[in-house]
Parts: sequence; C-alpha cells; structure tokens
Amino acid sequence: MIAANIEKITQQLPKQVKLIAVSKTQPIELLKEVYQAGIKAFGENKVQEMVAKQPQMPIDTEWHLIGHLQTNKVKYIAPFVHLIHSVDSIKLLTTINKEAHKNNRIINVLLQVYIATEETKFGLNETELVTLLHNAKNSNLNHIAICGLMGMASNTDNSAQIENEFSGLQRLFHKIREDITSFPILLPDKFTELSMGMSSDFLMAIKHGSTMVRIGSSIFGARSYSLK
Repeated sequence: MIAANIEKITQQLPKQVKLIAVSKTQPIELLKEVYQAGIKAFGENKVQEMVAKQPQMPIDTEWHLIGHLQTNKVKYIAPFVHLIHSVDSIKLLTTINKEAHKNNRIINVLLQVYIATEETKFGLNETELVTLLHNAKNSNLNHIAICGLMGMASNTDNSAQIENEFSGLQRLFHKIREDITSFPILLPDKFTELSMGMSSDFLMAIKHGSTMVRIGSSIFGARSYSLK
C-alpha cells in the first residue's frame, strides 16, 4: 500500500519538488517500507522521536525537523539533522549555530513564516522576518545555512483561503530573493527552498512555488497515535 501511495503522489510532483514523508507517530517498520520505495527524506515533529528512530534507519536517511523546536533540544539532533524547517527566532538560530560548531557541521535551516489564521501555529510575520535577517548579520552565524522559508496553511476546507496564504508566502519569498543583497546572512545559491503543502493541499502549494511538500497521511494512511 505504501509503495503504491508513494507512486501515486510522485506522479503528481514536478521534478524540482522534493517529497518529505511525515513519519511522526509511525513505527520504524513503516519508515523502512517508505525508504525501500525510494523516499529517503523523513519529517518528524518531535526531537525525542527523531532521535529514537535515527539509529534504526540507513545512514543516508535525511532527517527533517518540521515541528516547533526548543533551544534546549537542539543539541540532540545537531549531529545528524539534515534540515530544520521551523526556525522562528534569532535565539534559536544562535543555538543551532553553536551546536553545529560543536559537531563541526553546517546545519541547513528554513525560517518559519506565520501564514495561517490559527493561533496554534508558530512562525514569524513579515516584519519579524526582515528584522531577524538584518540582526543575523551581526551574530557570526558561520555554521548555519538559511535555505529558504516554510509555512503551514490554515486547517480549513476553504481552498481560496489556502491559496491566498500560499500565494502570500510565495510573494514574500521572491521579495527577499530580489533584495537578497540587503541580507548578508543569505546566499543566492542557498536561499532556494519553499517548504509548504501537506496531504490535503500539496497541489495548491506546488502551484504557488513549493519546492518541498510534507506528506504523511497520504503515504501512511490514517495516523496512529500509539507511538509515544
């Protein structure tokens, strides 16, 4: 079932769009099925769960932290995480940089932008994002690479609202790209990723420039919350 689900999804993805299998709460046996089907990028919401799964998967597995990240937990994923999608403060950036330095790595990150209408979502607004980028130039962040933006649309059946939220993030992404010389922390060849779109809305996200889609239930089926 999983292999068939992945094939169905990948047939709808342009070549430039990366599929990240959202594997939170899923048992390691199902992650291995996804890996065998050709998907090596996995998105986890919780540090503890990612750390538990990482040694059980092949060494070339890509681990993406897509949930809210607390600064005191960065050290646990710093040795191996491929991309942190959910950076929303200069404090968190600084902590990631410090832990990356300890591990002799450069850690890739995305800046999370608040595009939804739900208070439960995290992220920066446009003013906060620009302020963070300006402040970062004085922080000696030599062990991180800011690769783009991430956003989560509202959990709604209103497709027009979702499209508007994705479109707004796309405009902001291009606005920063066009003015990238104003932000010394950003490199044009690195700031290329726009992570948005999940099982219910990834086709709309792709329409608005998404380069990474985070898909869980359409791969694994209805989520089980038995794994703690």
